[in-house]
Amino acid sequence: MKNKAILGAMAMDLKRAALSYYRGSDAIAERFLEEALKRKNEVDINSVKPYVAKRLNELENIKKENNEKAAEDALLYSTIFQNASQT
Repeated sequence: MKNKAILGAMAMDLKRAALSYYRGSDAIAERFLEEALKRKNEVDINSVKPYVAKRLNELENIKKENNEKAAEDALLYSTIFQNASQT
């Protein structure tokens, strides 16, 4: 149950980051992305499904991309984590 709450919160942080990137608010987007990365460390990776664990491990790559690609990836991961938190 704990992982579901954390994944849900991460999904919201990533969605906010994606929207901020789309709006051109890079500083705000970076802040929400940092919050999502902090929450990643709280997830028990051994108890989530393999596809979720794979996406969690790829999460740091968002910061290394241009803003448009980062926004798309943040929105994609947001959807994946939101779905995982509700199953």
